[in-house]
Amino acid sequence: MMKWGGLGLLLVTQLCACGSKKDLKQKPLIAATESKVDSLTQVIKESAKSVRESTTTLLVSADTLPNFPSISVIKELTPEEKLIEQKRAGVNKNTDWASAIHYDNRKPNYVIIHHTSQNSTAQTVRTFQLAHTKVSSHYVIGRGGQVIQMLNDYDRAWHAGKSKWGTITDMNSVSLGIELDNNGREPFPEAQINSLLVLLDTLKSKYLIPQLNFIGHADIAPTRKDDPNVNFPWKILAEKGFGVWYNEDFLPEPPTAFNPTDALKIIGYDMSNPEAAIRAFKRKFIRTEVNGVLTARDRAVLYDLYRKYY
Repeated sequence: MMKWGGLGLLLVTQLCACGSKKDLKQKPLIAATESKVDSLTQVIKESAKSVRESTTTLLVSADTLPNFPSISVIKELTPEEKLIEQKRAGVNKNTDWASAIHYDNRKPNYVIIHHTSQNSTAQTVRTFQLAHTKVSSHYVIGRGGQVIQMLNDYDRAWHAGKSKWGTITDMNSVSLGIELDNNGREPFPEAQINSLLVLLDTLKSKYLIPQLNFIGHADIAPTRKDDPNVNFPWKILAEKGFGVWYNEDFLPEPPTAFNPTDALKIIGYDMSNPEAAIRAFKRKFIRTEVNGVLTARDRAVLYDLYRKYY
């Protein structure tokens, strides 16, 4: 009995020794893990601290506001500070952080063309820099051809507003906005269109934007907007690969079963208000008698576009 008892004691001793060695090996791993968690926790705390410190208070003296005592005023953040704030807001403070390396920015897949309905390029630029206007665009092109970029292509501008094209109801998230300096009634100068064509070629090549995805503001918001106006040269753009146009030399008669409403919907128009969609279509392709009624020729133009591109 003593012999077996001694052997058991020896085995227990060896197992304890093995366990101790295993614990010694794991201690560095545990320490490293705890160190990483502590580091991540510190990063989160620093981020939270930075958010608190990003709010600036200014002391306004009583003599500037005679009816009020000295008060703290929140300083409005600059666009760069707003971007930093958004980045911070996207970090969940209740989780650990381990950065992935594979991701993309927002990729534009449409180009929406506007006219400014204002009297100068400077006025439009100023409009996009005022806090209360709540509107912006990626590019502004002046009458003389000057191109001004006002937002990074990957940023989401506020140019489309309430709009719809096909099944997309948030056009701002998938598009680039281009504003042409034009009061909404005048023709578009050749220099301006030439600059637009160069810009469109750059954007199409850079982001692989399909030809069908170059459209106007009125296309996506037919009940609210009429831009670009009837003077805009959609045919010239289509010949360069930006947008669509019909065959003016020969228009085949639509078949009996052709349904204009379905065709307009397939092209992309929101048909919740058919008359508004037809007006937008005619403003773009017919350019005369812009109303909510399709004539026989209008139907032929629509059918030619439908069979050619869709």
